[in-house]
Amino acid sequence: MNDVTEHTVTGGDVLVDTLIAHGVDTAFTVSGESFLAVLEALRRKRNQISLITTRHEGGGSFAADAYGKLTGRPAALFVSRGPGATNAAIGVHTAKQDCSPMLLFVGHVPSTSQGREAFQEINQAAMFTPVAKAVLQPNSTEQVASVTARAIALATNGRPGPVVVILPRDLTDGAVGNPVIPSPRQRPAVTPAAAALDKAAQMILEAKRPLILSGEMVAIQDASAALVALAEATGAPVMSTYRRQDTFPNDHPAYAGHLEINRLHYQKQALDEADLLIAMGSRMDGITAEDGALPRADQTFLQIYPDADVLARCQADLPMLSDPAAACLALAQRIATAKDPARCQDLHRAYLASSEPGVVEVRGTVDLAQVAAEVRRQVPPDTVILTDGGSFARWIHRFYRFNHAHSQAGPVSGAMGYGVPGAIGSRRALPDCPAIAFVGDGGFMMTGQELVTAVEQNIDLVVVVCDNGVHGSILEGQRQRFGADHIYGTRLSSPNFADLARSYGCAAWTVEQTEDFAPALLGAMAHTGPSLIHLLTDDRDIAPFDKGPDAV
Repeated sequence: MNDVTEHTVTGGDVLVDTLIAHGVDTAFTVSGESFLAVLEALRRKRNQISLITTRHEGGGSFAADAYGKLTGRPAALFVSRGPGATNAAIGVHTAKQDCSPMLLFVGHVPSTSQGREAFQEINQAAMFTPVAKAVLQPNSTEQVASVTARAIALATNGRPGPVVVILPRDLTDGAVGNPVIPSPRQRPAVTPAAAALDKAAQMILEAKRPLILSGEMVAIQDASAALVALAEATGAPVMSTYRRQDTFPNDHPAYAGHLEINRLHYQKQALDEADLLIAMGSRMDGITAEDGALPRADQTFLQIYPDADVLARCQADLPMLSDPAAACLALAQRIATAKDPARCQDLHRAYLASSEPGVVEVRGTVDLAQVAAEVRRQVPPDTVILTDGGSFARWIHRFYRFNHAHSQAGPVSGAMGYGVPGAIGSRRALPDCPAIAFVGDGGFMMTGQELVTAVEQNIDLVVVVCDNGVHGSILEGQRQRFGADHIYGTRLSSPNFADLARSYGCAAWTVEQTEDFAPALLGAMAHTGPSLIHLLTDDRDIAPFDKGPDAV
């Protein structure tokens, strides 16, 4: 229960009350003395907003990113100035590129000490402005509530993203006489203009080979069903953009695969033949757009997105300012005749064939294609699959099929260390959905200690460490460019990850042969609390794109 004894209302109390009033129910932290009043307020309201103490600010920011990505609502992260803020910056950058709503509160030096190079002081605004959606700072205790409310609105409106709030210690410690908590306001819907819809419908009807690229806003705004309606009305195939495979059911006959770093032969052919690209809710990130190669000059480009800045940057032939669901449903109503279904059928068959184990030669004793297929067989479809940064993730992307909305999380930025804390954020975001994090040995050594957080919080999750003893994509680049005898700085010496997990208090299994994975996964999924499966993979099996006609 909350304390009932009288106390002076502080800026920290007002901040926490504002978060609660605006629906923020989850916070992460690595505690700091610069926001003690906030911690006390969180303690007093612990029945209304949960606080999870992570072991590193980077882990906390990754957890907050996963939470925001899967719910469309921001979690809060509280860190201290200087070292705490710089540690958290990796998750801010990740959330910016992921388009994930996030709130980062940085406890700062008192107002009177700013600009004097006080202990641990840095220029937070200068540091975070390039990677955050906005950086805010209240100038008085009376502004704490309004600035917090503004941060929440900014984090979710338009293109979602991370908002940083700088909190001078004297403002969170200071008394607030008559606190006024702003009322929450619903995110305004962004609806398409009728003229733009008419023009877009005409473009689709005139196109011979339209292709839909399904992006982040489809997931964030839960628009998958509306996109299915558009695909079925138009007969256009759908490819999911990078790490957004859960935006369209992979078993649907219109699905044509994932725009991975490596493009399969059939995908490259479909992209070459497309005369109209429809970017539905995609900002056209670098991997999806092949670093600007898409759309080509001879392709018509229709982009539908609820943020004018994104549209201005991409310069589509028709930029449509709209939420994706509204645009999908309105366009589906305007288009009466679907395209030739044979094209979709051929592309979907090619996708299904490419995602079956056995199409790529495996040299080691653990086949990640079979591992991904076994996960697909065992787990419920609403299981959240998280993939850390690293080449091993391409095996999961290729051979696992995502048929449930909000079932994928991974850093578009490729940030290593996302998987373990991201799984914690996933379980807090979707407590009824299991979570499995695939992480490399390099990424695990960055944030794997967050398993202790999962043990402490008794969070059920499964971590699969893909251990090949190298930084895979870098080593492969060295092999291809300089030769196998020029490998340098990319081999890793790691502990026994199963033993390490047990020392943290987790259950653990070691898998050295593919056939041992199924019983290990069965045991891990049945275990109460966090568990880890240590896969010993081969550094010759870096990514599943190195043989046959699908080679890049």
